[in-house]
Amino acid sequence: MEIAASHAQPEFSSQKKYWNVIMSIKKIRLPVTLKMFLVFLATALLGGQANSQQTLVHTGVQANSGKKIYELNCASCHGLNLEGATVVPNLSGPDFAARWSGVPVDQLATQLRRMPPGSATGLDDQAYEEITAYILDYNGVSPDSEALAPGVDFQSNRLLPEMNDGPRVLIETNVADGAEEILAKLTPVTGEMLNNPPEEDWLLWQRSYDNQGFSALDQINKTNVDDLSLAWRMPLQAGPNNPGPIVHDGVMFLFTFPDTILAIDATNGSLLWRYQHESSVPSSQKKGIALHDDRVYVPTSDLHVLALSAKTGELIWDHEIETEEGLIGYHLRMAPMIIGDTVIQGITSLRIAKGGWVLGLDTETGEQKWRFNTIPRPGEPGGNSWNGLTMMERSGGSVWNAGAYDEELNLVYFGVAPTYDTGPLLYPVNRDGITNDALYTNATIALNPDTGELAWYYQHLANDQWDLDWAFERQIVNIPFRGEIRKAVVNVGKLGILDAVDAATGEYLFSIDMGLQNVVSAIDPETGYKTINPDTIPNPEAVSLICSNHYGAKSWPPSAFNPITNRMFIPLNEACIIASTEGYSVVTSGVNFAAALNPDSNGNMGRIQAVNMSEQEFAWRHRQSSPIISSVLATAGGLVFVGDLNRAFKALDEETGEVLWESLLNDVPSSTIATYSVNDKQYIALVVGQTGYHVNDWTRMYGYFAEDEGMPINDSPKGGAAIWVFALD
Repeated sequence: MEIAASHAQPEFSSQKKYWNVIMSIKKIRLPVTLKMFLVFLATALLGGQANSQQTLVHTGVQANSGKKIYELNCASCHGLNLEGATVVPNLSGPDFAARWSGVPVDQLATQLRRMPPGSATGLDDQAYEEITAYILDYNGVSPDSEALAPGVDFQSNRLLPEMNDGPRVLIETNVADGAEEILAKLTPVTGEMLNNPPEEDWLLWQRSYDNQGFSALDQINKTNVDDLSLAWRMPLQAGPNNPGPIVHDGVMFLFTFPDTILAIDATNGSLLWRYQHESSVPSSQKKGIALHDDRVYVPTSDLHVLALSAKTGELIWDHEIETEEGLIGYHLRMAPMIIGDTVIQGITSLRIAKGGWVLGLDTETGEQKWRFNTIPRPGEPGGNSWNGLTMMERSGGSVWNAGAYDEELNLVYFGVAPTYDTGPLLYPVNRDGITNDALYTNATIALNPDTGELAWYYQHLANDQWDLDWAFERQIVNIPFRGEIRKAVVNVGKLGILDAVDAATGEYLFSIDMGLQNVVSAIDPETGYKTINPDTIPNPEAVSLICSNHYGAKSWPPSAFNPITNRMFIPLNEACIIASTEGYSVVTSGVNFAAALNPDSNGNMGRIQAVNMSEQEFAWRHRQSSPIISSVLATAGGLVFVGDLNRAFKALDEETGEVLWESLLNDVPSSTIATYSVNDKQYIALVVGQTGYHVNDWTRMYGYFAEDEGMPINDSPKGGAAIWVFALD
């Protein structure tokens, strides 16, 4: 033992001395290049032969394997060129070399084992060792030429070798090795394809212009859904987002945080290219992007709309949207729509901004073609509906969910959100010709996509005092009504009331109340006009129970409609608010909000409601404790897919509502659910862990009552943002 110790001591002393000097150099504030030179000089003078024996050497085989693992698990955040991002550290270049050259490999191993962030299904050490080999190789370190060299071994605790800048290329768009063959097969997305999407593709936010959220794929069905399992998973950077994957010719395109677009092999999650827009403001949540021809159209957090090459990710044009107030108070949340030669983009207007609008841009140049203001100016049609307020006193009217389009009528339909500044609208001014309806808030607007001209509107709820949006997806359905088939535009507002109007004229057809609200006491069967319960009119001196709450019995997660069975499947959440002087402020009517359960919830906040649209009556309902926070997907396989706040991803029987399959995700779902097919294999995809205000709000609401009501809540550690894709075994 004494002999062994005496032989080990000089080696340990030399390494310790070397390490102390290196760390001292790294702490000095010097230019990177000078610091690297001093590290190199210290290595030459102090490392000597003993240190060279302790330097890590990787193999080419390890590096090649590590490259594949990196592209699958790391590149979506750290970049194909290891360049990092706004808040993601780079893994190449002089800064990285200065930080890690000569450092014991176990320190790098500790950092790598934390990746992907918060992952509950991390890689094993061999994979991390191979990633390390690829990082070294990329940073200009030559591999060991010995055929049987041991390569990177975390147990050896050797020092990382000296690195240089490597082959790092400072560009925003990249194509991974082997991607060219996949991308070369991409065919242009035509207008005909958008109007009649191929069964194997998921081309729009809700797959098709009618927003039905239905797929004719049936390989995954009621008889085999038990065999559904994880096919692949790609880590993403966490941040505010509600992304919707779109898939064409086996390539998945995804908007991810922060302002980054990914092109991905939809069969295995390999990254094909990555583009990041350097926004001048913090990244905000988005619903998705759009495909048309050979381009990807992208909204950004600093109010730009971009056109990228679908095959390379290269920027084609960049249009900056101008506002009178600058960037503050405006977002681009909705996924753009491409109709003909027009890119249509809605604008979200927050409380401090002065109204939303819808823009039409030229697909070839990005130049603005038209603009429709969702808050009419004084003197315009609808301009007298704002209780006599000046234009500077009007706000709201956001358009933040993708519209629907009917080719036969050449009309595009959007839902318009309310205003938060409700106080000035509460009581009418009683002047001739002036109302307090506040158009076009809580309305469906039908626009000509070529000109932006208003064809018709229907206001679902006038003078909304409780932030009860009717701003969500509009679905175009053909359904029997009073003895004839009518083409209807259907939508459900936060009150959980479904309204159907004629797609050509806006004529009111019918309403269906899901039974989760107390604000509307009556609905006129001919006009759809809604009488307000006087007990729910804002009164700061009274305490009132208001159902639904401002998070919505129905919110942005879209419903699905099966045109084969004429059933609609609506994601609902059962909750209310107590309105009084206590709680927090959302609107300006002099009342505050506090969370409350729906009196009839029995501890069940989440619901899927099936509606038979042929008869305009309920079919079945599925109730559960956890709120529904993903879209609903319906398929020809007789299945209905949905995700909830407790991280459960479920498949229900389309006919009965019975849960046929369930999988626990590593984080909360926060996206639309898509299905697609590549090489005759069907996949189901959704994004988890990229939450926005809607998920966070429901988390708080659910947390208020879970313990008191005995609601089961899965509060185990979350596993980080990722794309999850399922297929049959």
